[in-house]
Amino acid sequence: MNAMKRAAIIAIGAMAWLPALASAMEALPALPPIPSDNPMSAAKVELGKQLFFDPRLSIDGTVSCNSCHNVMASGTDNRSVSIGVSGLKGGRSAPTVWNAAFLTAQFWDGRAATLEDQAKGPILNPIEMGMPNAQAVLDRLNRIPGYRDQFLAVFGGNTPLTYDNVAKAIAAYERTLVTPNSPFDRYLRGEEGGLSEKAKLGMQLVQDVGCTGCHNGPNFAGPASMPMGMSFFQKFPVFPGSTYDSQYRLTQDLGRYEVTKQDEDKNMWRVPTWRNVALTAPYFHNGSVATLDEAVRVMAKTQVNIDLNGGQVDAIVAFLNSLTGELPLQMFPQLPATPNGVVIPVER
Repeated sequence: MNAMKRAAIIAIGAMAWLPALASAMEALPALPPIPSDNPMSAAKVELGKQLFFDPRLSIDGTVSCNSCHNVMASGTDNRSVSIGVSGLKGGRSAPTVWNAAFLTAQFWDGRAATLEDQAKGPILNPIEMGMPNAQAVLDRLNRIPGYRDQFLAVFGGNTPLTYDNVAKAIAAYERTLVTPNSPFDRYLRGEEGGLSEKAKLGMQLVQDVGCTGCHNGPNFAGPASMPMGMSFFQKFPVFPGSTYDSQYRLTQDLGRYEVTKQDEDKNMWRVPTWRNVALTAPYFHNGSVATLDEAVRVMAKTQVNIDLNGGQVDAIVAFLNSLTGELPLQMFPQLPATPNGVVIPVER
């Protein structure tokens, strides 16, 4: 392994644990890992889907999970930064929800370990959905008869409508958001025509250059599983000082450091997926790069200190386009009604 490849190898917290690079090229499984404490059921998935699409989970009834993670399209909002309640703007680009169930940590800075943990955050974030606390969410849902009935049917017990169960239902729905059968996956299964010659060249290039030191596993976002208590992070940029740093404000946000306050976590980020990356522009944590070909150039320079030529960029972009899978058809759910009144405060 040459020095450039070594520089691209992952850093995981303060520990060094290297996945086998032989696993860099894997087909996407049909199902993600399902936690034992949140088994799937059709009723739970349907409840989670309703919650995911319901703007009544926001303080003013204007923002739903789908507002920033649009499953009718890319699983993102394709904005540099997302817009929450009252037109407030967040500080980071919304990651795609497609295949998020395969990640070993959620959010750009990895502050949530699971989909369940992640689902609790935006609802209470004052810039995103703006609910003041978990109890306010439960009070609102309790005023919607259809939700009371569904939580009882799905979770049972004396107090089925809890904030943990809200998160479990949303996470169950998100585990159905898997995009299999991309041209790359078909190629791995032996369909020789699955990839163009340019995409095959790009597939070889991402390995030769060292990109798969980080973008490996079935989701091209690191291993599908990690040792207990560990997640998959990488410094960005590994090679600071290029013109891209200032052009795209790459180092202004300190990433995982904002969570841990540990110096070694400055500019550390969860490795994003390459799956459907052609659909999820703009790129990087701050959504500062508008096109995929420019993102490839930036990553090559900042992560492995290589200046790619135009033909190499075109080939890598062709390969990345081959990772666009089949997006399962999504239909807007029927949301439970609020007979004889409203749950969003009336403006006077």
